[in-house]
Amino acid sequence: MALVYIVEDDINIREIESFSLKNSGYTVEEFEDTKKFWKRINEKMPDIILMDVMLPDEDGLTTVEKLRKRSDTRRVPVLMVTAKTSELDRVKGLDIGADDYLVKPFGVMELISRVKALLRRTIRFNDARLYTLGNIELDDEKRRVSVDRQDIELTYKEYELLKYFLNNVGIVLQREDIMVKIWGTDYEGESRTLDMHIKTLRKKLGESGSRIKTIRNVGYRME
Repeated sequence: MALVYIVEDDINIREIESFSLKNSGYTVEEFEDTKKFWKRINEKMPDIILMDVMLPDEDGLTTVEKLRKRSDTRRVPVLMVTAKTSELDRVKGLDIGADDYLVKPFGVMELISRVKALLRRTIRFNDARLYTLGNIELDDEKRRVSVDRQDIELTYKEYELLKYFLNNVGIVLQREDIMVKIWGTDYEGESRTLDMHIKTLRKKLGESGSRIKTIRNVGYRME
């Protein structure tokens, strides 16, 4: 499941958020201040960020502004979680780049629902030719793929496979449909070719290759 970073200095609220998300199947990492958050995000990119506004060092709004100025983090969805309730506060948060706003106190079901909604919107056809998923970025205009901001070399078929997966995140793609889309044939004897390409693609994507899940006797799904 998706990796969630929680930036919250109130340990009670942080524990509630973390417990709720983990129970819903998400992987969670917690940060009590932005110093630790920035150190970690330079090591591993999350799929979504829950950001408090009032923090002991750098306030959440400033942090979001910085995230939106960086090429590698500008598309990571951010859910602001704060006690500030005025409409002006919410508008300011959204204007500087937050994707959604959750006011404390909040219900656990609402938190999970908003996280799910933001993650569904994470993969989209951005800037006409750009796909992103976590630390994977595919720029179709430049025909370039990067993982953790490092370019990786893919063959033509590997590239087309990845783009097809990124355009259908969360959807089980049947082997026959993949063969027709990428190779122009549904001949069963060619299925070994698909398996080999999936294997090499996973390897080149590193840890992110585990996002490509095998659905036994059916096909594959990108998570």
